[in-house]
Amino acid sequence: MSPNPEKLQNLIERACALTPVRVAVVDAAQLVVLETVRDAVTLGLVEPRLVGEPDAILAMCRELSWDVDPAWITPATSDTEAAVRAVAMVRQGEADLLMKGNLHTDVLLRAVLDKNRGLRLPGRRVSHVFLVDVPGHDRLIGITDAAINIAPNLTAKAEICQNAVDMLHILGIAEPHVAVLSAVETVASGIASTLDAACLTLMARRGQITGAQVDGPLAFDNAISALAAKEKGILSDVAGRADILLVPDLVSGNILAKALEYLGRAVAAGVAVGLSAPVVLTSRSDPAPARMASLAVAALMHHQTGSDNERGQLQESSIAAAPQAEHACCPLSVTAAIREAAE
Repeated sequence: MSPNPEKLQNLIERACALTPVRVAVVDAAQLVVLETVRDAVTLGLVEPRLVGEPDAILAMCRELSWDVDPAWITPATSDTEAAVRAVAMVRQGEADLLMKGNLHTDVLLRAVLDKNRGLRLPGRRVSHVFLVDVPGHDRLIGITDAAINIAPNLTAKAEICQNAVDMLHILGIAEPHVAVLSAVETVASGIASTLDAACLTLMARRGQITGAQVDGPLAFDNAISALAAKEKGILSDVAGRADILLVPDLVSGNILAKALEYLGRAVAAGVAVGLSAPVVLTSRSDPAPARMASLAVAALMHHQTGSDNERGQLQESSIAAAPQAEHACCPLSVTAAIREAAE
């Protein structure tokens, strides 16, 4: 197969050709985090804002032979303080995007999702997209939502789908193919995910989901493999050509993403979307290639939408989940947002 121009390395190169983005790294005192940021600075991808314990950050920079500018460091004495300060930097226009460092994801998301001081947008659901680069496959695969929304209902799935479609538009895919996954490719009343898939397919045809071709239910094999779809007699513009896999729930999506990484040697870039700024969500044991790719994706997202929102060693898995209660992810109503702002 010939390489697709939108594979992760190409996205990194595209992002590096643009103006560096200001990234607030939350709890930056971790060697692999600082090494990735150092390399991103060298590539012209980012201008860092390192939030955390200054002495620890400077000591690690010396260990990496990185002569870091002390002005790039914002002191914070705890993970919670680092998260709150980094979010405030984005809100105040001092940073363009966030990157998770050496802290638990739920601590970061608590600050990001705060209704009064976070990065929520009225009318938008918060969700997550893994962009997975599988060796030998001809295109990137978006998997959503495998990290934030636990068990989305039909309305939530439509919002999650639209978030992923909008993200791929930014990355240059004009009309993504969305496969709504289930265990089978036929509607079965006893399998709720097939009913949701059929509804989402019709919603796209009626304009309730825009900018994509959506089809389902599709099993994983016929979503990815044109040969499998042909053998099963599936007539679909999406089957075998999926750019986005909309999974039934967080558990199935997380298992799928981890299987591709561990067994398929995939690299996965992960970004939270539906917010006023991109948030790079990486595991504390995330390998450097996934971190760099995630930064590049977030940078491309910022350059496309930023004006609208102004205010070494083998590592473990880069796939991390941070399940959130439904009320933490669902869209804020405009009325509630105005009332909260007034308070």
